[in-house]
Amino acid sequence: MWRTRLIAMAVLALFGAGKMRFEQQLADEHRAAFFHTAKLDLSLRQQLGQMGFLAALSGFRAVLADILWLQAHAAWERTEWGRMKLLFDTVTALQPRAMFFWDMAAWHMAWNASVAAREDKTQPREALRIKAQREYFKVGEDFLLRGIQNNPDRPLLYDALGRLYRDKFNDHAKSAEAYEKAASFPEAPEYDRRFAAYEMAQVPGREREAYNRLTEFYRMGEKERLPTLLRLLRELEVKLNVPPAQRIPKVESPH
Repeated sequence: MWRTRLIAMAVLALFGAGKMRFEQQLADEHRAAFFHTAKLDLSLRQQLGQMGFLAALSGFRAVLADILWLQAHAAWERTEWGRMKLLFDTVTALQPRAMFFWDMAAWHMAWNASVAAREDKTQPREALRIKAQREYFKVGEDFLLRGIQNNPDRPLLYDALGRLYRDKFNDHAKSAEAYEKAASFPEAPEYDRRFAAYEMAQVPGREREAYNRLTEFYRMGEKERLPTLLRLLRELEVKLNVPPAQRIPKVESPH
């Protein structure tokens, strides 16, 4: 009898050790892939309802996320910004590695919802309209930052963050940093490096670095000599007191 018990205990111990190693390996693989799985907590259950929560538990997260995304689109068409934001939160929680959801959620909030807030005729006070607009900018930023936390290995959301800082926050330093990060990935669009230099050219104290980078683009040939690049180069030449003989010619681009 005692031998049987010892054997059973040994089998259980081996099973437990193997299970722990397997679970630890699975967790390590998730972290290595930057996968932050949806938190199936009380907050998410309240958002999904009982049936939706059970569906998420049953492995239907992708299908459920698609359904909720369609609802968010309908909320956008009805300009129900609060409901749309709540649905976006749920969708991105269910599918944190789907960058399309993060990107579009940020765009809807920082562009569409912010414009609606700025033009809201039911709010007579302009200061409050501007405040609401800026709050939607921050919501868009939050979606992108959370999306990057879940997808730090891809350029798309860094690129979107650079555009947001440039177009909505007018923060050239942060925009340059985001574009620079996007450009560090091999699959990043070619324009990310150029945009990083464009934004850097407008950051006080980084004029010389930006000038050197823009000059590199200029020397690459006619294709790179776009109007924005030429304009910024000429502005930096004045700021940096570049000798006239070293400045770019006045007429250079056919664009």
